[in-house]
Amino acid sequence: MNLLAQKDHTVDFCIVGGGLAGMCAAIAAARHGTKVVLMQDRPMVGGNASSEVRMWVCGALGSNNRETGIIEEILLENQYRNPHKNYCIWDTILYEKVRFEPNITLLLNCSCLDAAMEDNKIVSVTGWQMTTQTFHHVKATLFADCSGDSILAPLTGAEYRVGREGRQEYGESIAPLKPDRKTMGMSCLIQAEEGERASVFIPPVWAEKYTKDDLPYRLPDLNSNLENFWYIELGGERDTISDTEKIRDELYAVAFGIWDYLKNDPDQRDKNLCWRLSWMGMLPGKRESRRYVGDYILTQHDVESKGEFDDLVAYGGWMMDDHHPYGFRTGERPTIYHPVTSPYGIPYRCLYSKNISNLMFAGRNISTTHSALSSTRVMATCALLGQAVGTAASIAIAAGTLPRGVYEHHLKELRETLMDDDCWLLFTRRPISALSSLAKRSGDAPCVEKLFNGYERRNGTDDNAWTVQKGGRVRFAFKKPEHITGIRIIFDSDLDRATLPEPEMQLKRPMIHNRPLDWPDSYVPKTLVKSYRIEAVFPDGVTVTIVEVNDNHQRLCRHQADIHASEVIITFLDTWGYEECRVFAVDIL
Repeated sequence: MNLLAQKDHTVDFCIVGGGLAGMCAAIAAARHGTKVVLMQDRPMVGGNASSEVRMWVCGALGSNNRETGIIEEILLENQYRNPHKNYCIWDTILYEKVRFEPNITLLLNCSCLDAAMEDNKIVSVTGWQMTTQTFHHVKATLFADCSGDSILAPLTGAEYRVGREGRQEYGESIAPLKPDRKTMGMSCLIQAEEGERASVFIPPVWAEKYTKDDLPYRLPDLNSNLENFWYIELGGERDTISDTEKIRDELYAVAFGIWDYLKNDPDQRDKNLCWRLSWMGMLPGKRESRRYVGDYILTQHDVESKGEFDDLVAYGGWMMDDHHPYGFRTGERPTIYHPVTSPYGIPYRCLYSKNISNLMFAGRNISTTHSALSSTRVMATCALLGQAVGTAASIAIAAGTLPRGVYEHHLKELRETLMDDDCWLLFTRRPISALSSLAKRSGDAPCVEKLFNGYERRNGTDDNAWTVQKGGRVRFAFKKPEHITGIRIIFDSDLDRATLPEPEMQLKRPMIHNRPLDWPDSYVPKTLVKSYRIEAVFPDGVTVTIVEVNDNHQRLCRHQADIHASEVIITFLDTWGYEECRVFAVDIL
């Protein structure tokens, strides 16, 4: 007799996996009215970005290529509320973005273990929540696998790949001559903190022992801002799913051995005398396992080109960072950095299953070759993919169609919705709203039409921002009173902040790894407008303030309204430190 509890859920969209990809998929779908269950097998969301693994969020390289949309919203919230870059606060920010979104049911500590099928369609999934000893049975119209390990692939019969394609299959120059099942490995990261007094470290007897000669390509440096011990990596020549526990045990021995070297080696101990080990990860951060097969498989050639796909819904731009399968055990360099075109487009057809009609996916498990995965796998890119999947799911639910149907019939709506939600789509101009187009537009500084050119970030030599002195205004005047339902504004959050020199390096990463003694706090990007006011002029000539914001720290700002007005006036009052107010777009809706 089974006395364990079962709880049933019926929703529009079920997402398995709560890393940044799954989070952004859930938030995007929920905000567009879709009822969502997010099933996460860990006690927190965030995946490799959370305090369980502590990998910082990387994305497209190059000036002004920072990812926007939901991931920028999250990172800016962290800049505002977590200047010391405390992982407890970071975890809370990630948690609340999901937990308090009205249309999301969050199931933490819940591991997906079964799926029910009808023909080529998923009917339901079942997860086991260990904290409550409850089975959660989730029926949904659509499903997304953002688990990284693609747990729904073996449970549903979805087509997937593991390992490296041979060079001849796609003509990829960085692929091995023959195909194999080798992948990139996994890492257990460590973190250190500098103190004011000396500290000692006594290694466990099972820690590995290293000298400088053992580490020709992996010599750690606690004084480098980029040191996060990512090269403590093993397991790519084995099965990064079934062998995880054994690989974790080896990684622990390697990690303690590295710290022993830093603290006790004669060449290291004096300069690291006041450094102490503050944290060591017990959960390995994975880079690669199963990859789904979609209607399109992204290849090395795509990431080396611009990726000008008709169904472009996201972009990448990290180099092809192809780690050696043997990781720490090879005497070779731990990775080879192959160049890409940054940014390059990623098509929607890589985000839904070729053979399971209601299955989507986002994260490191999308439809790519191993070579392309070595670029697309980084978390900011995965977050964009998640937002695209969640947005597509909401459109599919509203239209009564499936993921492939969105590609065939609703692609324009998908792309325009993503742009409206501040996702940059390469080679594409965002259309101006009907009311903004109808209005007579004027401003207190020249070039006010930059606000309406459809390009909402600096792009090469084109600044695209309208710049006005503090207290400057933009006005929308209508020939007759118009029904206004909202105002949308895009501010400048300094999308080039990843390339700042010292001493502003604290903006380089959303979280830091090792903490030097005098490391400064971070801050909200100085280019952001902090305070502004929105006024409406009504048909009787009365001017009323309808919005007053004094502590803005976001790039995308939306305000709902339900008024009939003859004029709208927006006054930009102050910034977080920049001498002028920089605005990329204002739309009256």
